[in-house]
Amino acid sequence: MSSEEVGALKRFWHFLGRPSAKYSLVALLAVGFVGGIIFWGGFNTALEATNTLDFCISCHEMRDTVYQEYQQTVHFKNRTGVRAVCPDCHVPRDWTHKIARKMRATFELWGKLTGEVDTPEKFEANRMRLASDEWARMEKAKSRECFNCHSFDGMQAAKQKPMAQKNHAKAQLEGKTCIDCHKGIAHLLPKEYKGEDEE
Repeated sequence: MSSEEVGALKRFWHFLGRPSAKYSLVALLAVGFVGGIIFWGGFNTALEATNTLDFCISCHEMRDTVYQEYQQTVHFKNRTGVRAVCPDCHVPRDWTHKIARKMRATFELWGKLTGEVDTPEKFEANRMRLASDEWARMEKAKSRECFNCHSFDGMQAAKQKPMAQKNHAKAQLEGKTCIDCHKGIAHLLPKEYKGEDEE
C-alpha cells in the first residue's frame, strides 16, 4: 500500500470515529422520525380501541343502564341491520373534535372513580344532569354525529308519516337539528325532563 493510500485509509477511519455535527443531526432526525411514527401509531391504536361498543360497556354503569335501554331501540336492531354504536353518536369522526371529546371524557371518569354513578339508584339520581350535558354538547355541535348517518337531503319525505314530514320540513326551514326534537331517541328520558311543549 502506498503512503497516499495509508493516509486516505487513516482519514477514512478518523472520519468514521468522529462523525460531524451534520451527520449527528441527520441521525437524530431519523431516530425522531421513526420514533414519531411508532408513537403516532400506538396513540391512534389506543384511541380507536376506546371507540368500540365493547370498550363503552366495559364498566357496569353503562352496561347495566343506558346499554340496556339502547338495545330496545331502532339504533340497535332494525330491518336493515345497520347498527349505530356508542361512538357513532357520542364521538366525533374528525380528528380535532374527536380529541377534544376524548379529553372531556377523561373528566367524566371522575364519576366512575368516585362512585358517583356506581349503582342504578345513583345513576338515576344523576340522569338529568348527564343527559343535559350530552344534549348541550350535541346542540353545540349542531347534531354533527347524527348527520353522519341522517340528513334532510337523504330523507324520503313521501315515505314518512304526515306529522314527521311536516316537522322535518319546519325543522329544516328553521335551522333546527336532530337533538332539538329527538331527545331520548336511544335512552330513556330523565323523570325530571319536560319537553319543549311542557316548559
